[in-house]
Amino acid sequence: MEMFAANWIANWNVRDLDAILAHFAEDARFISPLAAELTGSPIIEGKTSLRAYWSKALEASSELHFTLIAAVCDIERQVLGVHYVARRNGKARRALETMRFVNDRQVEGESFYSAQETSPGN
Repeated sequence: MEMFAANWIANWNVRDLDAILAHFAEDARFISPLAAELTGSPIIEGKTSLRAYWSKALEASSELHFTLIAAVCDIERQVLGVHYVARRNGKARRALETMRFVNDRQVEGESFYSAQETSPGN
């Protein structure tokens, strides 16, 4: 799972939306406070809606770089937690994204962000 997390980070850093979405189920559900800023709702449902949301988010981000801190996996529950520093448009915040998988496809995800800016790596 550490390799999956590293690849996930790398795909975001090169803005490869097709690679980011490749592991999602068609009916995936994603929750993020940042989604509410762009869509009016923190909940995005369906792979097509995820593509539309993340396309808009990438357009709004002149700078985007993630740095992996750690990845933790619960194999039995098929849940991965990815802890990273997200630098976006000159601001860095620690983030945690949880991902739940069924049949090797991500069916749920949720993002959490620190309340204040942080130095990359902290």
